Amino acid sequence: MFTAGLTGGLASGKSFVGRALAEHGCHLIEADELGHEVLEPHGAAHDAVLREFGTVDRKALAKIVFTDPERLAALNAIVHPAVDQRRREIAASLGEGIVIYAAAILIEIGTYKNFGCLILAYCTREQQIERAMHRPGATIDDVLARLDRQMPLEEKRKYADYIIDTSGTKEDTLRQTNEVYDCLRERSGII
Repeated sequence: MFTAGLTGGLASGKSFVGRALAEHGCHLIEADELGHEVLEPHGAAHDAVLREFGTVDRKALAKIVFTDPERLAALNAIVHPAVDQRRREIAASLGEGIVIYAAAILIEIGTYKNFGCLILAYCTREQQIERAMHRPGATIDDVLARLDRQMPLEEKRKYADYIIDTSGTKEDTLRQTNEVYDCLRERSGII
């Protein structure tokens, strides 16, 4: 099994690239889904988050932590180890193939080092804002606050083995994704 990290930022095209790689037959594990799972009743982080923050509601947690870096660090210290443990369990159950682990903050929390390579979904900050504003319930203040808490994509480029520029057409993004998939197959020994 070969595991690659897929990262980006808010509305950078990470999910689109992940789905395209899954269509090629890669196993896709999404950190956001695991984050939901570990916060569910009986989830690995549920009780600790409830004790620390008084809620496990993601929107309420976001309002608490995105304006307070110390509270964000406290939440991450609880949730990320539980998410990473769940990721490892799922990956171990998949058998052979290429696993893509999609997470926005792989670099920030240092787990990018745990993967055979790192793929970055990249676009301009302006495009991130425009795309994020099309999401239900998005406000400009919330979008900008989230972007300000994330490492800029330009900085993330330094860590990436592969960069997929999602700023153009979907067809161009798919072409680049196909090229990266071919590289992943070669690196993994899967022909």
